Amino acid sequence: MSFRKEADMKPVKIYFADLTYDTVAISTESMPLNVGYVASYCISQFGSNVDIKIFKYVDKLDKAIRESPPDILALSNYVWNQNLGTEFFRMMKKINPNTITVWGGPNFPLDPPSQEKFMKEHSELDFYVPIEGELGFSKIVERFLESKSLDQIFENPIENCVSLKEGKVQYTFSNSRIKKLDDIASPYTTGLLDEFFDGKLSPMLQTNRGCPFTCTFCTDGKDDVMQVTRFSHDRVKSEVEYIGEHVPTNTHTLYISDLNFGMLPGDLETCDAIVDIQNKYDFPHKVLSTTGKNNKEKIIESINRLNGTMALSMSVQSMDQKVLENIRRANISTTKMIELAPAIKKYDIRTTSEIIMGLPGETYQSHIDGIKELIDAEMDYIVIHSCMLLPGSEMATPKDREKWNFKTKFRIIPRDFVKLSSGKNICEIEEIVVGSDVMSFEENLELRRLGFVLWVTSQGVVYDAIIKFLREKKIDVFKLFYRMSKNPELAPKNIQDVFKRFGNAAVDELYDSPDEIIKKIQSDEEYERLLQGAGAINVIQFHHALVLTEFIDDWTNYLLKIAIDLLNEAKIDSVSLTQFFEIGNYCCGVSHNPLKKNRMSTNPQYNFTYDISSWLENHEGISLSDFKLSDTQIITFTYSETQNKIIQDNLDFYGDNLIGKTKALKAIPFQQLWRQPSGIESKKIDTNIRSNEAKRWNTI
Repeated sequence: MSFRKEADMKPVKIYFADLTYDTVAISTESMPLNVGYVASYCISQFGSNVDIKIFKYVDKLDKAIRESPPDILALSNYVWNQNLGTEFFRMMKKINPNTITVWGGPNFPLDPPSQEKFMKEHSELDFYVPIEGELGFSKIVERFLESKSLDQIFENPIENCVSLKEGKVQYTFSNSRIKKLDDIASPYTTGLLDEFFDGKLSPMLQTNRGCPFTCTFCTDGKDDVMQVTRFSHDRVKSEVEYIGEHVPTNTHTLYISDLNFGMLPGDLETCDAIVDIQNKYDFPHKVLSTTGKNNKEKIIESINRLNGTMALSMSVQSMDQKVLENIRRANISTTKMIELAPAIKKYDIRTTSEIIMGLPGETYQSHIDGIKELIDAEMDYIVIHSCMLLPGSEMATPKDREKWNFKTKFRIIPRDFVKLSSGKNICEIEEIVVGSDVMSFEENLELRRLGFVLWVTSQGVVYDAIIKFLREKKIDVFKLFYRMSKNPELAPKNIQDVFKRFGNAAVDELYDSPDEIIKKIQSDEEYERLLQGAGAINVIQFHHALVLTEFIDDWTNYLLKIAIDLLNEAKIDSVSLTQFFEIGNYCCGVSHNPLKKNRMSTNPQYNFTYDISSWLENHEGISLSDFKLSDTQIITFTYSETQNKIIQDNLDFYGDNLIGKTKALKAIPFQQLWRQPSGIESKKIDTNIRSNEAKRWNTI
């Protein structure tokens, strides 16, 4: 039988997949909007000539390619699913050598020599679509329909696609991006994604494509995606409404894939559309997106409309001007971002700032100085990332590697491992910078510990009262975090053990090569260790979950101990110290037992002579002394039924274990994670409560 005889009688069977690992918890829980766009565009171009199926889960695709092999298998390719895709292509070629295999996505080298090497190393791959997938993939389908033999498909280059011919890369690019995005039929309103409203995945919205910035560490920093194009507001609004109508009640998060949300024209209207479905469907409770790098005033207005469901990202990556120049980020006004921070407070918008450890030219001291500057600017939440060398980014090219003399190691991406029906154990691997000519490996590890302290201590509103009081007393808040990181021997025994476990895990997760990892995980013993959480974890998030589950009271006490030392060094008066004791009680109440199933029945009580809640809500710089109560109050710290449901829904979904909790904590809205002061039961001092308070403060 020739290549086309049977195909002439049937539509081309195409499987699209944006695969996620779900061995211990779903790793990438967004709906497959990316391949949904390519699929819907393909349907609009070829109609009944194509028969399309979309996949997200490994086991479903595994079963489908064995029981009913496709003519074309098209997979997304990111750093978090490349090895999985490679193995599926190999399995596919063994089942049916004539199946055309196609990859698309950002995880593809920039320079031609590396592209040729990539294609040769992935001999099971027929075509790569490196920019927007719709145009390139449609050309592959067009060639497939026209060809009378398999060889004819590969005879000439296909526009906007990379392929190999006789060991050499062939490609041709023109008009590789769609100018009018509404030409792509909506995967939502056409029903293509209906099956993925399954209570496991969260919907993703895209309103525009492209990024005007050229950051060298990012795969979206390429010149060919600088032009920003966007969907019409009517299109976006119809998708938001469709999502609201179809999302199940146990789904609480909406992802927005825009690279600079809030900064561009039309974003305010998108926020209004989201608010409409919040009012109609009680969704979303959390909106996750990368907010814009400039035009922060406009972004603030956008986020302010979302009712506290989205934080403002002030991602600077570095505060050192030379480093910013090294990564081609000097066109982003970090100074302007920082200057806006005080004005943001009046809107009660939470601010998140990200900083990358190990960027070109970044030293230990410049990194520390950058963190201190962000803390002084009153950023609510500071996240320190390890510097990843992403294929498809300028920083990962041979030229940049040599220029900056990176020292790198490899590690398993958290939760990304699986045993396939082929018998192979597969995992995903990332390459991170652990040192350079200007930063040692030991300094890198010390900064990771500081990142852990910042992550746990600035998560949401839990310790806002401590931070605000220290600032009121002119105490350098940076010292609080830095001393906690540098002096773990002063912590309670349980927290000392957590620091030791964290330090060991931060070293043990690193390997010299990907091959070393792949070989190691083939053993049943090592794979079982991964299942038990002894590897393939996000070290910071895993130990954060451990603290919140088992040792949150000890962590709070350690924080209070360091804070009291700082206050004593400043020689504050006895009235202020008494106020701080009440603040300590307040934070102990807010933070108590967030993740155990008995959270609703373990409600701490404390006596208060100051209205700390009202003081926290005030942004006019009024002292706590002005919030003195007329009578002492006993306040109980509790969870509402809504809070409890949101927390438990996420724990049930991701898994009520430490691995699952690392994912759940990212999905739970920060305002829902912590207890609320309520239940004023008496205006007389409860002597038993006062006795317990005194005992605890004496131990600190």
